[in-house]
Amino acid sequence: MNKKPILMLGLTLALAVALTLLKVPVASSQGTTLSVAYVDGELPTADPGSPLWRQASSIEVPLSAQNVTRPILPQASVRSLSARALHNGSQVVFLLEWADETENAETIRVQDFTDSVAVQFPLAEGQPFFCMGQQGGNVNIWHWKADWQAGIAARQAMDGPYPDMMVDYYPFAEGEAPALEDYTDASYAPAFAVGNLMAGPHESPVEDLIAGGFATLTAYPAEAQTVQGHGVWSDGRWRVVFSRSLTAREVDQVSFAPGTVYSVAFAVWDGANSERNGKKSTSQWVSLQFEREARPAAPPEAADAPARPQAALLMGVLTVALPVLTLLLAAGIAAVMYYLSRATGRNGS
Repeated sequence: MNKKPILMLGLTLALAVALTLLKVPVASSQGTTLSVAYVDGELPTADPGSPLWRQASSIEVPLSAQNVTRPILPQASVRSLSARALHNGSQVVFLLEWADETENAETIRVQDFTDSVAVQFPLAEGQPFFCMGQQGGNVNIWHWKADWQAGIAARQAMDGPYPDMMVDYYPFAEGEAPALEDYTDASYAPAFAVGNLMAGPHESPVEDLIAGGFATLTAYPAEAQTVQGHGVWSDGRWRVVFSRSLTAREVDQVSFAPGTVYSVAFAVWDGANSERNGKKSTSQWVSLQFEREARPAAPPEAADAPARPQAALLMGVLTVALPVLTLLLAAGIAAVMYYLSRATGRNGS
């Protein structure tokens, strides 16, 4: 009788026992739930470095190149982002972080594209297609843009990237190098005149949109643009905060209720890689869990101080003894299986 299968089975069982007792995972995977932690008081709506973010658990979300419809992105330059979220019962904030070697926040020239990031929520039951939704499955999208934020902080114009440009005069506006709102005749600034959000000026760097599939992306009217945002680029990394009230202003915008589970997806554009529109890195859907109440505070340090030395000593003994006992048990199982295989071999010969 062949003794090898029995011996291999014994060794496999011994290894399984050892790994189980030592709590060594054979395989692990990233959790797919983003918990929105509840905190009391004001939220860090414009501060990516606030210590309050430590109260929120961070998850790493993998991203891949959008290659379903044109224009496609051949290869993703941003492979993942980390996400955290907080709420205080009336407002919610998200913090998204990702690596980006260059800051791209100016789009005056036609060859320039901006860094940006978007958060997406389904507007119906279930999970529609994660890229822009689908017919009958609309999605609400919050799209932060670095160039919009830069334009709010300081006016951008052609004389910035082209300081030696020459202009004779501006016949339809007052002053030199006018802003859009300086035009006296709206016929010469039609997009601005009809309230096109792309024309500016912008009150928020986040554009609130709705989509139901490719080529359906539509901005909500100006009075419904209530999402705020703030991004900081430093040391090759973007950190962007989104903020909005839990309750939406429009019926077809996402609203949140504490204690409820939703879905969320993300997208990132790298301006240095000429990414725009469909050329982006996207994620799959991630569960979004809103905590109903604040997490319980840790007990005071003094409360368990007397028992700490004994507990530490016991844990130290167990830490040393448990691996030894586990290995001895595994070796014993392997020895028993080996002798059983030899006995079986002799009886069968």
